[in-house]
Amino acid sequence: MRTLAVLAAGAACVNVAPVPTPIGNGPRYRLAAAPAVVAAGAAIGRLRCSPGDASRIEAHVELFADKRALLLPTGIGVSRQGGCSYPVRTEAPTGVVQTVAGAKATVADLFAVWGQPLSADRIAGFRGPVHAWVGGCPWTGSVGSIPLARHAEIVLEVGGYVPPHRSFIFPPG
Repeated sequence: MRTLAVLAAGAACVNVAPVPTPIGNGPRYRLAAAPAVVAAGAAIGRLRCSPGDASRIEAHVELFADKRALLLPTGIGVSRQGGCSYPVRTEAPTGVVQTVAGAKATVADLFAVWGQPLSADRIAGFRGPVHAWVGGCPWTGSVGSIPLARHAEIVLEVGGYVPPHRSFIFPPG
């Protein structure tokens, strides 16, 4: 079984079966989906809230904090008040992130629309070194620069190692 130390030493991709991971319990793990700026449909950096439903692709993002799953809430990037949505959004707490095709959205865009901090040492309210995997392979660049590409499996961890998934079975469509 590979460990984080082996991965850090340059191993290619994780090739172990993922283990069941409990979902975090309590207020630290229950984060709101829509900050006031999203509710109002205001611009967030380069991201604009647009009416209608453009063609979208899906990526899967899994977050782990202190060896517990941290769910992406329903409604990230959806402005009910403004009647629009951002190029990055969630419709269910499954980790599936929808992005407008061709938007070149990144994990940093997801966190900006979510209103949660993301850096090399922070995921939302959790601090410590952040480790990232894409398709089971370690990501060596900035965690925010990870592209939300079609059918990407993205895993971010802080506070302990959980074997990352290499893939996700997306719903048809």
